[in-house]
Amino acid sequence: MIISVDSVTKTFGERVLFEDASLRIGVRDRIALLGPNGSGKTTLLEIIAGLQTPDDGSITRARDAVVGYLRQEAIEMRGRTVLTEALSAADEVTSLEHRIRLLESDIAEHDDPSSPDATGLLEEYGRLRDRFEHAGGYTIETEARAVLTGLGFGESDLPRPTEELSGGWLMRLALAKLLLAKPDVLLLDEPTNHLDLETVNWLESFLHSYEGAIVLVSHDRAFIEGLADHVAEIEQRRVVTYTGTYASYLSQREVAMEQRRATHERQKREIAHMQAFVDRFRYKNTKARQAQDRLKRIEKIKAELVEIPEHRKTVRFAFPQPVRTGDEVVRLAGVRKAYGSNTVYDSLDLTLYRGDKVALVGPNGAGKSTLLKILAGVVDPDAGERAYGAHVDVAYFAQHQLEALDTSETVLTELDGIAQGWTNAEIRRLLGAFLFSGTDVDKKVGVLSGGERCRLVLAKMLVEPAPLLCLDEPTNHLDIASSDVLEAALAHFEGTIVLITHDRHLIREVANKIVEVREGQATVFAGDYDYYLFKRSEADASQRCGVGAETGGEATRAATRREQRRAEADARNLAFRETRATRERLARVESELARIQVRRDELLDLMAEPSFYADSSAFEAATKEYSEIKPHLAQLEEEWIALADALERLENRE
Repeated sequence: MIISVDSVTKTFGERVLFEDASLRIGVRDRIALLGPNGSGKTTLLEIIAGLQTPDDGSITRARDAVVGYLRQEAIEMRGRTVLTEALSAADEVTSLEHRIRLLESDIAEHDDPSSPDATGLLEEYGRLRDRFEHAGGYTIETEARAVLTGLGFGESDLPRPTEELSGGWLMRLALAKLLLAKPDVLLLDEPTNHLDLETVNWLESFLHSYEGAIVLVSHDRAFIEGLADHVAEIEQRRVVTYTGTYASYLSQREVAMEQRRATHERQKREIAHMQAFVDRFRYKNTKARQAQDRLKRIEKIKAELVEIPEHRKTVRFAFPQPVRTGDEVVRLAGVRKAYGSNTVYDSLDLTLYRGDKVALVGPNGAGKSTLLKILAGVVDPDAGERAYGAHVDVAYFAQHQLEALDTSETVLTELDGIAQGWTNAEIRRLLGAFLFSGTDVDKKVGVLSGGERCRLVLAKMLVEPAPLLCLDEPTNHLDIASSDVLEAALAHFEGTIVLITHDRHLIREVANKIVEVREGQATVFAGDYDYYLFKRSEADASQRCGVGAETGGEATRAATRREQRRAEADARNLAFRETRATRERLARVESELARIQVRRDELLDLMAEPSFYADSSAFEAATKEYSEIKPHLAQLEEEWIALADALERLENRE
């Protein structure tokens, strides 16, 4: 164990963030820290990092353990180039190199290398060289360049002064420094927020092989699923740790919630039963003592009453739909766009149709945001044509729009101002769908967090949605529950969507078309994200094959074409066999799933009958069977989803 968090409590004023919270961090653990916005995730990271002190409890760290913390906001960096700033993370290496150079100078001044002074210097020189090599001194610049490249910096960026970097790029540089410092424990607070899709994939791969422990806060479910082997959730002011992936956590949590709900209902029934006795007999002399005993028991049960989390909300709102547009929504023809000497697009053609839900993907700096702004009408092309179809209005979302909210208004009045013809109840239902409930709607906009403001702007967009929605990183400041709300709204939206996001889960759930932006071109993939990944890997393999063929002359090219045709035929045959096998397995899983669901419903009906609890043996047998059925049912449901997705991909491939 490298860090132990023991019975920690933290409050702000009268508000308790968490109490009696404990967490164990092993030397190679990958822990995802989850919880709704405002639950105290960042505060807990800062307590672990030593930047805040708990009100109660303790933090124990292994001797000499080094903790590195990535904040959500980068600190200011000035006076260095990008590369030298990154290398500054390796202070030990720099210090050792300086001492080695001084020793080399001292050793060179000694005429007699066998003298005691010279011998001592040589011994120290040898020790320092060993430490320098062990600390990566010979490879640190190569590693720094590799990490910076992985995080999206180009070779031309490395000599740039850090003063020229935007906030997002400073965050990437701060992350690079942290990765190069190689602390024993990495604490990462929303590390993917300022990264594009390709950089997120690189970071996930890098962290897989990281030798230390990792604790991360993130709303990116795909990132968590690909990395975490534990999930620690802040809920009801407690920290509950689950072992396994994010998908496993969801299954375990649902089982635990079912058990808590059952216990909660049992406690309420017991209280009601005893209260009925008290109400009937408390004033009868012969029963007064028993009534008092039951009152004491009621108070004890109330003190131990299992709490049911209230923040897990599901969207039950019929989001308004836009007016129906013509089939062609927006068309770009021969579009050119340049910024100074940097030509982003030259003769770009792209057409989007009604019902398209497009994710723009591609490497950093390829021009995704520029294309989104051109489509949204925020930026005009330098040449070429942009034409909207019939009845097309456009709504554009980007993070800077959060500042356009009126900070003096309340959440309710901010939305009410644009919800023409809506009743107060309808407005409140929409706000409830975006997780503003109760007194939340009376909060001033000025006191809202970044995530709350983001939800409010998105809610305003969907009060009377435009037929074309252009969204730039809409989930950046949302927690997972809030992302679910947006995801549900976009999935049921009947208009056209174009979005940029690093959230692979959002892309998979919403997008039905991928547009890859690369080298001034926009390539359309008429399928979901997994179809795009399949076609990209296929194209990469074909390109590698083509490069080899070019070197071998016409005969080699002909042979390669024959091999390709044979491989394509084999692939078609394999796809047929895989499709049949997948379809047969899917049918078996569906049958088993239906059978288990029927039995689960029977058990739930049994356990809902008060008389059922009188037979303790039957009750124990039923609860045991139910606890066994729940994880099996979750496993079957996960397999059904995976098989259905696989079958769809196989059929598209055919």
